[in-house]
Amino acid sequence: MPHHPHRDHPRHDHSHRDHPRHDHPRYDVAVIGYGPTGVTAANLLGQAGLRVVVLERDPDIYGRARAISTDEEVLRIWQRVGLDERLQADMLPGGLVAFVDADGRPFVEVAPTSRGTGHPPQQFIYQPAVDTTLRAGVERFPTVTVLTRHECLKVLPGPDDVEILAADLDSDTFVRLHASYVIAADGGSSATRGQLGIGYQGETYTERWVVIDTEATCDWEGSSRLRFHCDPARPTVDCPTPLGHHRWEFPVRDGEDETELVQHEAIWRVLAGQGVTPDHVKILRAVVYSHHVRVADRWRVGRVFLAGDAAHAMPPWIGQGMASGVRDVANLCWKLAAVIEGSLPASILDSYQIEREPHLRETTAHAVFVGKLITERRPWVAAARDHLVRLASRSSRFGRWIIDAKWIPQAQYARGLLTGVAHPARGWQLPQPRVTDASGEIVRFDDVLDGRWQLLTTDPSVSHHLWRSTGIGVITILPAGSAVQPDSVVDHTGALTAWLHRHSASALAVRPDGFVYAAAESGRSLPAPPIGLHLPDPIENSPAAPIEGHH
Repeated sequence: MPHHPHRDHPRHDHSHRDHPRHDHPRYDVAVIGYGPTGVTAANLLGQAGLRVVVLERDPDIYGRARAISTDEEVLRIWQRVGLDERLQADMLPGGLVAFVDADGRPFVEVAPTSRGTGHPPQQFIYQPAVDTTLRAGVERFPTVTVLTRHECLKVLPGPDDVEILAADLDSDTFVRLHASYVIAADGGSSATRGQLGIGYQGETYTERWVVIDTEATCDWEGSSRLRFHCDPARPTVDCPTPLGHHRWEFPVRDGEDETELVQHEAIWRVLAGQGVTPDHVKILRAVVYSHHVRVADRWRVGRVFLAGDAAHAMPPWIGQGMASGVRDVANLCWKLAAVIEGSLPASILDSYQIEREPHLRETTAHAVFVGKLITERRPWVAAARDHLVRLASRSSRFGRWIIDAKWIPQAQYARGLLTGVAHPARGWQLPQPRVTDASGEIVRFDDVLDGRWQLLTTDPSVSHHLWRSTGIGVITILPAGSAVQPDSVVDHTGALTAWLHRHSASALAVRPDGFVYAAAESGRSLPAPPIGLHLPDPIENSPAAPIEGHH
Protein backbone atom coordinates (compact mmCIF):
# COMPACT_ATOMS: atom_id res chain seq x y z
CA MET A 1 0.00 0.00 0.00
CA PRO A 2 1.71 3.25 -1.07
CA HIS A 3 2.17 6.00 1.47
CA HIS A 4 1.88 9.63 0.32
CA PRO A 5 2.89 11.84 3.24
CA HIS A 6 3.30 14.88 1.01
CA ARG A 7 1.46 15.51 -2.24
CA ASP A 8 2.38 18.72 -4.00
CA HIS A 9 1.55 17.74 -7.55
CA PRO A 10 -0.24 20.32 -9.72
CA ARG A 11 -3.99 20.61 -9.32
CA HIS A 12 -6.50 21.22 -12.08
CA ASP A 13 -8.31 24.37 -11.03
CA HIS A 14 -11.26 24.67 -13.39
CA SER A 15 -12.22 27.99 -11.82
CA HIS A 16 -9.18 29.62 -13.46
CA ARG A 17 -10.32 28.93 -17.01
CA ASP A 18 -11.53 31.60 -19.41
CA HIS A 19 -10.84 34.58 -17.15
CA PRO A 20 -10.13 37.73 -19.12
CA ARG A 21 -7.99 39.29 -16.35
CA HIS A 22 -4.37 38.12 -16.21
CA ASP A 23 -2.68 41.31 -15.08
CA HIS A 24 -2.74 40.48 -11.37
CA PRO A 25 -1.33 37.46 -9.49
CA ARG A 26 -3.78 34.56 -9.30
CA TYR A 27 -4.04 31.95 -6.55
CA ASP A 28 -6.25 29.06 -5.58
CA VAL A 29 -6.71 30.34 -2.02
CA ALA A 30 -5.83 33.57 -0.26
CA VAL A 31 -5.44 33.40 3.53
CA ILE A 32 -5.89 36.66 5.43
CA GLY A 33 -4.10 36.54 8.78
CA TYR A 34 -1.09 34.48 9.82
CA GLY A 35 -1.88 33.50 13.39
CA PRO A 36 -2.35 29.83 14.39
CA THR A 37 -5.53 29.49 12.30
CA GLY A 38 -4.07 31.09 9.16
CA VAL A 39 -0.72 29.34 9.38
CA THR A 40 -2.39 25.95 9.87
CA ALA A 41 -4.49 26.63 6.78
CA ALA A 42 -1.36 27.55 4.82
CA ASN A 43 0.27 24.25 5.82
CA LEU A 44 -2.79 22.17 4.91
CA LEU A 45 -3.32 23.93 1.60
CA GLY A 46 0.39 23.90 0.77
CA GLN A 47 0.54 20.17 1.40
CA ALA A 48 -2.38 19.74 -1.00
CA GLY A 49 -0.27 21.43 -3.69
CA LEU A 50 -2.52 24.48 -4.02
CA ARG A 51 -1.31 27.92 -5.04
CA VAL A 52 -1.75 29.98 -1.88
CA VAL A 53 -1.03 33.56 -0.83
CA VAL A 54 -1.01 34.70 2.80
CA LEU A 55 -1.58 38.36 3.69
CA GLU A 56 -0.38 39.44 7.15
CA ARG A 57 -0.24 43.00 8.42
CA ASP A 58 2.47 42.50 11.07
CA PRO A 59 6.13 41.99 10.18
CA ASP A 60 6.76 39.06 12.49
CA ILE A 61 5.26 36.66 15.01
CA TYR A 62 3.25 38.28 17.78
CA GLY A 63 5.58 38.22 20.79
CA ARG A 64 3.00 37.85 23.56
CA ALA A 65 1.80 34.35 24.40
CA ARG A 66 -1.99 34.29 24.09
CA ALA A 67 -3.12 30.67 23.84
CA ILE A 68 -1.54 28.50 26.55
CA SER A 69 -2.85 25.00 25.85
CA THR A 70 -4.02 22.67 23.13
CA ASP A 71 -5.46 19.18 22.90
CA GLU A 72 -4.91 15.82 21.25
CA GLU A 73 -7.27 16.39 18.34
CA VAL A 74 -5.43 19.56 17.33
CA LEU A 75 -2.10 17.74 17.51
CA ARG A 76 -3.60 15.12 15.23
CA ILE A 77 -4.37 17.87 12.72
CA TRP A 78 -0.79 19.14 12.91
CA GLN A 79 0.33 15.54 12.43
CA ARG A 80 -1.28 15.64 8.98
CA VAL A 81 1.29 18.22 7.89
CA GLY A 82 4.20 16.45 9.58
CA LEU A 83 4.75 18.96 12.39
CA ASP A 84 3.36 17.24 15.49
CA GLU A 85 6.65 15.80 16.79
CA ARG A 86 8.54 19.06 16.31
CA LEU A 87 5.75 21.02 17.99
CA GLN A 88 5.54 18.65 20.95
CA ALA A 89 9.25 19.07 21.59
CA ASP A 90 8.35 22.58 22.79
CA MET A 91 5.23 21.58 24.73
CA LEU A 92 4.52 20.50 28.30
CA PRO A 93 2.10 17.58 28.78
CA GLY A 94 -0.76 18.43 31.10
CA GLY A 95 -1.56 16.39 34.20
CA LEU A 96 -4.05 16.97 36.98
CA VAL A 97 -6.20 20.08 36.78
CA ALA A 98 -6.89 21.34 40.30
CA PHE A 99 -9.78 23.56 41.41
CA VAL A 100 -8.71 24.98 44.78
CA ASP A 101 -10.59 26.97 47.42
CA ALA A 102 -9.66 30.30 49.03
CA ASP A 103 -7.17 28.49 51.30
CA GLY A 104 -5.46 26.79 48.38
CA ARG A 105 -6.93 23.34 49.15
CA PRO A 106 -8.22 21.33 46.14
CA PHE A 107 -11.92 20.58 46.20
CA VAL A 108 -11.74 18.66 42.91
CA GLU A 109 -8.85 17.38 40.81
CA VAL A 110 -9.40 15.92 37.36
CA ALA A 111 -7.12 14.63 34.63
CA PRO A 112 -8.13 14.63 30.95
CA THR A 113 -7.89 11.12 29.51
CA SER A 114 -6.93 10.15 26.00
CA ARG A 115 -9.56 9.57 23.33
CA GLY A 116 -7.23 7.28 21.43
CA THR A 117 -5.84 9.85 19.01
CA GLY A 118 -2.23 8.84 19.56
CA HIS A 119 -1.33 12.12 21.31
CA PRO A 120 -1.41 13.40 24.91
CA PRO A 121 -4.91 14.62 25.82
CA GLN A 122 -3.67 18.06 26.88
CA GLN A 123 -0.49 20.01 26.18
CA PHE A 124 0.58 23.38 27.54
CA ILE A 125 2.17 25.58 24.90
CA TYR A 126 4.23 28.72 24.50
CA GLN A 127 2.49 30.28 21.54
CA PRO A 128 5.43 32.15 19.98
CA ALA A 129 7.25 28.80 19.74
CA VAL A 130 4.21 27.13 18.18
CA ASP A 131 3.82 29.94 15.65
CA THR A 132 7.50 29.76 14.76
CA THR A 133 7.36 26.03 14.02
CA LEU A 134 4.14 26.28 12.04
CA ARG A 135 5.57 29.11 9.92
CA ALA A 136 8.74 27.11 9.32
CA GLY A 137 6.47 24.33 8.11
CA VAL A 138 4.94 26.59 5.47
CA GLU A 139 8.41 27.29 4.07
CA ARG A 140 8.51 23.68 2.82
CA PHE A 141 5.86 24.41 0.18
CA PRO A 142 6.98 26.33 -2.90
CA THR A 143 3.37 26.95 -3.94
CA VAL A 144 2.70 29.12 -0.85
CA THR A 145 3.59 32.83 -0.94
CA VAL A 146 3.65 34.70 2.38
CA LEU A 147 3.34 38.48 2.24
CA THR A 148 3.97 40.06 5.63
CA ARG A 149 3.47 43.80 6.12
CA HIS A 150 0.55 43.50 3.72
CA GLU A 151 -2.83 44.64 5.02
CA CYS A 152 -5.95 43.44 3.27
CA LEU A 153 -8.12 46.48 2.54
CA LYS A 154 -10.96 44.99 0.55
CA VAL A 155 -12.28 41.67 -0.73
CA LEU A 156 -14.63 41.69 -3.71
CA PRO A 157 -16.30 38.28 -4.09
CA GLY A 158 -17.36 37.54 -7.66
CA PRO A 159 -19.03 34.59 -9.35
CA ASP A 160 -15.73 33.06 -10.47
CA ASP A 161 -13.12 34.37 -8.02
CA VAL A 162 -12.36 37.01 -5.39
CA GLU A 163 -10.50 40.22 -6.13
CA ILE A 164 -8.36 41.40 -3.21
CA LEU A 165 -6.91 44.85 -2.65
CA ALA A 166 -4.05 45.02 -0.16
CA ALA A 167 -1.62 47.69 1.01
CA ASP A 168 2.11 46.99 1.05
CA LEU A 169 2.93 48.83 4.27
CA ASP A 170 6.66 48.98 3.55
CA SER A 171 6.43 50.58 0.11
CA ASP A 172 3.14 52.45 0.61
CA THR A 173 1.76 50.89 -2.57
CA PHE A 174 -1.38 48.96 -3.40
CA VAL A 175 -1.41 45.33 -4.48
CA ARG A 176 -4.23 43.64 -6.39
CA LEU A 177 -4.56 39.89 -6.68
CA HIS A 178 -7.16 37.26 -7.37
CA ALA A 179 -7.99 33.99 -5.65
CA SER A 180 -10.58 31.33 -6.26
CA TYR A 181 -11.37 31.33 -2.52
CA VAL A 182 -10.47 33.34 0.57
CA ILE A 183 -10.08 32.23 4.19
CA ALA A 184 -10.38 35.23 6.51
CA ALA A 185 -8.50 34.34 9.69
CA ASP A 186 -7.92 37.95 10.68
CA GLY A 187 -9.00 37.76 14.31
CA GLY A 188 -11.87 38.87 16.50
CA SER A 189 -11.85 42.40 15.07
CA SER A 190 -11.86 40.97 11.53
CA ALA A 191 -11.96 43.76 8.98
CA THR A 192 -13.07 41.21 6.39
CA ARG A 193 -16.11 40.23 8.45
CA GLY A 194 -16.99 43.89 8.92
CA GLN A 195 -16.60 44.71 5.25
CA LEU A 196 -18.90 41.83 4.29
CA GLY A 197 -21.53 43.09 6.73
CA ILE A 198 -21.63 39.89 8.79
CA GLY A 199 -23.03 40.25 12.29
CA TYR A 200 -21.01 39.08 15.31
CA GLN A 201 -23.57 38.20 17.95
CA GLY A 202 -23.01 37.55 21.64
CA GLU A 203 -21.62 39.45 24.59
CA THR A 204 -18.45 40.93 25.99
CA TYR A 205 -18.07 40.47 29.74
CA THR A 206 -17.76 43.75 31.62
CA GLU A 207 -15.13 42.28 33.92
CA ARG A 208 -11.60 42.82 32.65
CA TRP A 209 -8.74 40.41 33.34
CA VAL A 210 -5.04 40.96 33.95
CA VAL A 211 -2.68 38.46 32.30
CA ILE A 212 0.83 38.11 33.69
CA ASP A 213 3.49 36.24 31.72
CA THR A 214 6.67 35.32 33.55
CA GLU A 215 9.92 33.47 33.09
CA ALA A 216 10.32 30.84 35.81
CA THR A 217 13.75 30.73 37.43
CA CYS A 218 13.05 27.88 39.88
CA ASP A 219 10.24 25.56 40.97
CA TRP A 220 7.82 26.16 43.83
CA GLU A 221 5.06 24.09 45.35
CA GLY A 222 2.37 23.51 42.73
CA SER A 223 4.34 25.16 39.93
CA SER A 224 3.97 22.16 37.61
CA ARG A 225 0.17 21.97 37.48
CA LEU A 226 -2.75 24.01 36.26
CA ARG A 227 -4.71 25.43 39.18
CA PHE A 228 -7.94 27.38 39.21
CA HIS A 229 -7.98 29.39 42.45
CA CYS A 230 -11.73 29.70 43.07
CA ASP A 231 -11.36 32.44 45.67
CA PRO A 232 -14.35 34.84 45.71
CA ALA A 233 -12.04 37.69 46.71
CA ARG A 234 -9.57 37.12 43.88
CA PRO A 235 -10.26 34.29 41.37
CA THR A 236 -6.97 33.41 39.70
CA VAL A 237 -5.75 31.06 36.99
CA ASP A 238 -2.27 29.71 37.69
CA CYS A 239 -0.77 27.82 34.73
CA PRO A 240 2.63 26.38 33.85
CA THR A 241 3.74 26.86 30.27
CA PRO A 242 6.75 25.30 28.56
CA LEU A 243 10.20 26.64 27.81
CA GLY A 244 10.51 28.00 31.34
CA HIS A 245 7.38 30.19 31.42
CA HIS A 246 4.45 30.54 33.82
CA ARG A 247 1.21 32.53 33.59
CA TRP A 248 -1.31 34.03 36.00
CA GLU A 249 -4.68 35.59 35.17
CA PHE A 250 -7.01 37.43 37.55
CA PRO A 251 -9.92 39.89 37.26
CA VAL A 252 -9.83 43.62 37.87
CA ARG A 253 -11.99 44.26 40.92
CA ASP A 254 -14.38 47.18 41.23
CA GLY A 255 -12.49 50.35 42.07
CA GLU A 256 -9.09 49.03 40.94
CA ASP A 257 -7.02 50.92 38.39
CA GLU A 258 -6.04 48.79 35.36
CA THR A 259 -2.97 50.89 34.74
CA GLU A 260 -1.74 50.30 38.27
CA LEU A 261 -2.46 46.56 38.20
CA VAL A 262 0.01 45.95 35.36
CA GLN A 263 2.84 47.64 37.29
CA HIS A 264 5.40 45.37 38.95
CA GLU A 265 4.57 46.51 42.46
CA ALA A 266 0.92 45.48 42.10
CA ILE A 267 1.84 42.24 40.33
CA TRP A 268 4.15 41.17 43.13
CA ARG A 269 1.37 41.75 45.66
CA VAL A 270 -0.86 39.32 43.77
CA LEU A 271 1.89 36.73 43.25
CA ALA A 272 2.86 36.91 46.91
CA GLY A 273 -0.60 35.57 47.69
CA GLN A 274 0.37 32.48 45.68
CA GLY A 275 3.64 32.13 47.57
CA VAL A 276 5.64 33.34 44.57
CA THR A 277 8.51 35.82 44.94
CA PRO A 278 11.15 37.40 42.71
CA ASP A 279 13.29 34.37 43.56
CA HIS A 280 10.87 32.21 41.58
CA VAL A 281 9.98 34.22 38.48
CA LYS A 282 10.92 37.17 36.34
CA ILE A 283 8.00 39.29 35.09
CA LEU A 284 7.99 39.54 31.30
CA ARG A 285 4.78 41.45 30.60
CA ALA A 286 1.30 42.16 31.90
CA VAL A 287 -1.75 43.17 29.87
CA VAL A 288 -5.49 43.63 30.45
CA TYR A 289 -8.13 42.11 28.20
CA SER A 290 -11.84 41.24 28.03
CA HIS A 291 -13.61 37.90 27.61
CA HIS A 292 -16.02 37.46 24.74
CA VAL A 293 -18.73 35.00 23.74
CA ARG A 294 -19.55 35.72 20.12
CA VAL A 295 -20.43 33.83 16.94
CA ALA A 296 -20.64 35.28 13.43
CA ASP A 297 -24.06 35.11 11.79
CA ARG A 298 -22.55 33.57 8.67
CA TRP A 299 -19.18 31.93 8.18
CA ARG A 300 -19.36 32.20 4.40
CA VAL A 301 -20.18 34.87 1.85
CA GLY A 302 -19.79 33.37 -1.61
CA ARG A 303 -16.15 32.44 -2.00
CA VAL A 304 -15.04 34.02 1.29
CA PHE A 305 -14.95 31.97 4.51
CA LEU A 306 -14.42 33.12 8.10
CA ALA A 307 -12.32 30.98 10.43
CA GLY A 308 -10.98 31.18 13.98
CA ASP A 309 -11.69 34.31 15.99
CA ALA A 310 -13.08 36.00 12.89
CA ALA A 311 -15.96 33.50 13.08
CA HIS A 312 -16.25 33.04 16.86
CA ALA A 313 -14.80 33.96 20.23
CA MET A 314 -15.03 32.20 23.58
CA PRO A 315 -13.65 32.62 27.12
CA PRO A 316 -10.27 30.94 27.75
CA TRP A 317 -11.26 28.60 30.58
CA ILE A 318 -10.78 25.28 28.78
CA GLY A 319 -8.13 26.49 26.34
CA GLN A 320 -10.16 26.07 23.16
CA GLY A 321 -10.00 29.45 21.42
CA MET A 322 -6.96 28.68 19.27
CA ALA A 323 -7.92 25.01 18.99
CA SER A 324 -11.32 25.89 17.56
CA GLY A 325 -9.73 27.91 14.78
CA VAL A 326 -7.41 25.02 13.92
CA ARG A 327 -10.43 22.71 13.79
CA ASP A 328 -12.17 25.18 11.46
CA VAL A 329 -9.48 25.10 8.80
CA ALA A 330 -8.95 21.35 9.17
CA ASN A 331 -12.61 20.96 8.23
CA LEU A 332 -12.50 23.54 5.44
CA CYS A 333 -9.16 23.08 3.68
CA TRP A 334 -9.58 19.51 2.42
CA LYS A 335 -12.98 20.50 1.01
CA LEU A 336 -11.49 23.48 -0.82
CA ALA A 337 -8.78 21.23 -2.24
CA ALA A 338 -11.40 18.72 -3.41
CA VAL A 339 -13.44 21.42 -5.15
CA ILE A 340 -10.40 23.01 -6.79
CA GLU A 341 -9.07 19.69 -8.07
CA GLY A 342 -12.53 18.77 -9.34
CA SER A 343 -13.11 15.65 -7.24
CA LEU A 344 -16.21 17.08 -5.51
CA PRO A 345 -18.74 19.79 -6.45
CA ALA A 346 -18.60 23.26 -4.91
CA SER A 347 -21.86 22.61 -3.08
CA ILE A 348 -19.95 20.62 -0.42
CA LEU A 349 -18.53 23.90 0.90
CA ASP A 350 -21.94 24.62 2.41
CA SER A 351 -21.18 21.87 4.95
CA TYR A 352 -18.39 23.89 6.65
CA GLN A 353 -20.49 25.92 9.08
CA ILE A 354 -23.13 23.19 9.34
CA GLU A 355 -20.52 20.80 10.70
CA ARG A 356 -18.37 23.13 12.76
CA GLU A 357 -20.86 25.44 14.47
CA PRO A 358 -22.60 22.89 16.75
CA HIS A 359 -19.29 21.70 18.21
CA LEU A 360 -18.12 25.30 18.56
CA ARG A 361 -21.25 26.27 20.48
CA GLU A 362 -21.01 23.21 22.73
CA THR A 363 -17.35 23.97 23.45
CA THR A 364 -18.20 27.59 24.23
CA ALA A 365 -20.94 26.48 26.63
CA HIS A 366 -18.42 24.26 28.44
CA ALA A 367 -15.98 27.15 28.71
CA VAL A 368 -18.69 29.41 30.16
CA PHE A 369 -19.64 26.73 32.71
CA VAL A 370 -16.05 26.32 33.91
CA GLY A 371 -15.68 30.10 34.09
CA LYS A 372 -18.74 30.38 36.33
CA LEU A 373 -17.38 27.64 38.57
CA ILE A 374 -14.09 29.52 38.97
CA THR A 375 -15.35 33.08 39.34
CA GLU A 376 -18.24 32.71 41.80
CA ARG A 377 -18.05 35.88 43.94
CA ARG A 378 -20.68 35.19 46.62
CA PRO A 379 -18.77 33.71 49.58
CA TRP A 380 -21.69 31.62 50.83
CA VAL A 381 -22.27 30.11 47.38
CA ALA A 382 -18.54 29.45 46.99
CA ALA A 383 -18.41 27.73 50.39
CA ALA A 384 -21.36 25.51 49.46
CA ARG A 385 -19.74 24.76 46.09
CA ASP A 386 -16.45 23.76 47.72
CA HIS A 387 -18.16 21.48 50.24
CA LEU A 388 -20.55 19.77 47.85
CA VAL A 389 -18.03 19.29 45.07
CA ARG A 390 -15.43 18.00 47.54
CA LEU A 391 -17.92 15.38 48.71
CA ALA A 392 -18.92 14.45 45.16
CA SER A 393 -15.30 14.20 44.01
CA ARG A 394 -14.75 11.25 46.34
CA SER A 395 -16.49 9.27 43.62
CA SER A 396 -14.40 8.61 40.54
CA ARG A 397 -17.61 8.95 38.52
CA PHE A 398 -17.84 12.63 39.37
CA GLY A 399 -14.36 13.37 38.04
CA ARG A 400 -15.20 11.41 34.92
CA TRP A 401 -18.44 13.44 34.54
CA ILE A 402 -16.53 16.73 34.76
CA ILE A 403 -14.21 15.63 31.95
CA ASP A 404 -16.85 14.01 29.76
CA ALA A 405 -19.68 16.52 30.23
CA LYS A 406 -17.99 19.84 31.02
CA TRP A 407 -14.47 19.76 29.57
CA ILE A 408 -13.56 19.62 25.87
CA PRO A 409 -16.37 17.90 23.93
CA GLN A 410 -15.49 15.36 21.30
CA ALA A 411 -16.47 16.41 17.79
CA GLN A 412 -19.27 14.50 16.09
CA TYR A 413 -21.14 15.68 13.03
CA ALA A 414 -24.88 15.10 12.93
CA ARG A 415 -25.35 16.92 9.60
CA GLY A 416 -23.13 17.99 6.76
CA LEU A 417 -21.09 16.10 4.21
CA LEU A 418 -22.39 12.71 5.38
CA THR A 419 -24.60 10.01 3.97
CA GLY A 420 -28.27 10.43 4.72
CA VAL A 421 -28.43 6.84 5.96
CA ALA A 422 -28.24 6.82 9.76
CA HIS A 423 -25.64 4.66 11.49
CA PRO A 424 -24.00 4.78 14.96
CA ALA A 425 -20.56 5.34 13.39
CA ARG A 426 -21.58 8.08 10.96
CA GLY A 427 -20.09 11.50 11.76
CA TRP A 428 -17.53 10.27 14.30
CA GLN A 429 -13.77 10.50 13.89
CA LEU A 430 -11.86 7.23 14.00
CA PRO A 431 -9.29 6.66 16.74
CA GLN A 432 -5.62 6.52 15.79
CA PRO A 433 -3.84 3.47 17.22
CA ARG A 434 -0.60 2.11 15.88
CA VAL A 435 -1.13 -0.63 13.32
CA THR A 436 1.06 -2.95 11.27
CA ASP A 437 0.94 -1.92 7.63
CA ALA A 438 1.25 -4.08 4.53
CA SER A 439 5.05 -3.86 4.63
CA GLY A 440 5.16 -5.13 8.22
CA GLU A 441 6.06 -1.73 9.68
CA ILE A 442 4.30 -0.42 12.80
CA VAL A 443 2.86 3.00 11.93
CA ARG A 444 0.23 5.47 13.10
CA PHE A 445 -3.14 4.78 11.52
CA ASP A 446 -3.53 8.29 10.05
CA ASP A 447 -0.31 7.74 8.11
CA VAL A 448 -2.01 4.79 6.42
CA LEU A 449 -5.17 6.77 5.67
CA ASP A 450 -2.91 9.51 4.30
CA GLY A 451 -5.53 12.26 4.25
CA ARG A 452 -7.53 10.64 1.44
CA TRP A 453 -10.93 9.04 1.07
CA GLN A 454 -10.65 5.39 2.12
CA LEU A 455 -12.92 2.38 2.54
CA LEU A 456 -12.16 0.29 5.61
CA THR A 457 -13.60 -3.17 6.10
CA THR A 458 -13.36 -6.15 8.44
CA ASP A 459 -15.92 -8.20 6.55
CA PRO A 460 -15.80 -8.98 2.81
CA SER A 461 -19.57 -9.61 2.83
CA VAL A 462 -20.21 -5.87 3.03
CA SER A 463 -20.85 -4.67 -0.50
CA HIS A 464 -19.31 -1.41 -1.67
CA HIS A 465 -20.04 -1.67 -5.39
CA LEU A 466 -21.45 1.87 -5.50
CA TRP A 467 -18.00 3.21 -4.58
CA ARG A 468 -15.96 1.34 -7.21
CA SER A 469 -16.16 4.04 -9.87
CA THR A 470 -14.84 6.74 -7.53
CA GLY A 471 -11.26 5.48 -7.43
CA ILE A 472 -11.32 5.12 -3.64
CA GLY A 473 -8.90 2.67 -2.01
CA VAL A 474 -9.99 -0.27 0.15
CA ILE A 475 -8.08 -1.26 3.28
CA THR A 476 -8.86 -4.48 5.12
CA ILE A 477 -8.47 -4.37 8.91
CA LEU A 478 -7.09 -7.69 10.11
CA PRO A 479 -7.27 -8.85 13.73
CA ALA A 480 -4.21 -9.09 15.98
CA GLY A 481 -2.01 -12.06 15.14
CA SER A 482 -2.83 -12.02 11.41
CA ALA A 483 -0.15 -12.17 8.76
CA VAL A 484 0.32 -8.93 6.81
CA GLN A 485 -1.32 -8.80 3.40
CA PRO A 486 -1.46 -6.28 0.55
CA ASP A 487 -3.94 -3.43 1.04
CA SER A 488 -4.45 -4.26 4.70
CA VAL A 489 -3.40 -3.34 8.22
CA VAL A 490 -3.11 -5.59 11.26
CA ASP A 491 -4.89 -4.12 14.28
CA HIS A 492 -2.35 -5.51 16.73
CA THR A 493 -3.62 -3.38 19.65
CA GLY A 494 -7.27 -4.27 19.00
CA ALA A 495 -8.30 -0.60 19.31
CA LEU A 496 -9.80 -0.28 15.82
CA THR A 497 -11.65 -3.58 16.04
CA ALA A 498 -13.07 -2.62 19.43
CA TRP A 499 -14.20 0.79 18.12
CA LEU A 500 -15.91 -0.80 15.11
CA HIS A 501 -17.65 -3.32 17.37
CA ARG A 502 -18.92 -0.57 19.70
CA HIS A 503 -20.32 1.28 16.70
CA SER A 504 -21.80 -1.81 15.02
CA ALA A 505 -19.72 -1.29 11.88
CA SER A 506 -18.03 -3.81 9.61
CA ALA A 507 -17.23 -1.34 6.84
CA LEU A 508 -16.67 2.41 6.73
CA ALA A 509 -16.23 5.14 4.16
CA VAL A 510 -13.82 7.61 5.75
CA ARG A 511 -13.32 11.20 4.64
CA PRO A 512 -9.88 12.80 4.26
CA ASP A 513 -10.23 14.37 7.73
CA GLY A 514 -10.77 10.98 9.37
CA PHE A 515 -14.53 11.41 9.97
CA VAL A 516 -16.87 8.61 8.95
CA TYR A 517 -19.00 9.48 5.93
CA ALA A 518 -20.95 6.20 5.90
CA ALA A 519 -20.91 2.81 7.62
CA ALA A 520 -22.58 -0.58 7.33
CA GLU A 521 -22.98 -3.81 9.28
CA SER A 522 -22.12 -7.30 8.03
CA GLY A 523 -24.24 -8.45 5.13
CA ARG A 524 -25.26 -4.89 4.18
CA SER A 525 -24.16 -2.49 1.45
CA LEU A 526 -22.36 0.77 2.13
CA PRO A 527 -24.57 3.76 1.30
CA ALA A 528 -23.74 5.58 -1.91
CA PRO A 529 -20.84 8.05 -2.09
CA PRO A 530 -21.47 11.80 -2.26
CA ILE A 531 -22.72 12.97 -5.63
CA GLY A 532 -19.86 13.86 -7.93
CA LEU A 533 -17.07 12.18 -5.96
CA HIS A 534 -14.34 11.09 -8.35
CA LEU A 535 -10.81 10.83 -7.05
CA PRO A 536 -7.71 11.51 -9.16
CA ASP A 537 -5.09 8.82 -9.37
CA PRO A 538 -2.67 9.08 -6.41
CA ILE A 539 0.80 10.37 -7.24
CA GLU A 540 3.84 9.35 -5.21
CA ASN A 541 5.92 12.25 -3.87
CA SER A 542 8.76 12.72 -1.44
CA PRO A 543 7.96 13.57 2.17
CA ALA A 544 8.10 17.19 3.23
CA ALA A 545 11.43 18.11 4.75
CA PRO A 546 11.48 17.81 8.55
CA ILE A 547 11.66 20.90 10.71
CA GLU A 548 14.97 20.97 12.51
CA GLY A 549 16.21 22.72 15.63
CA HIS A 550 14.69 23.91 18.88
CA HIS A 551 13.53 27.29 20.15
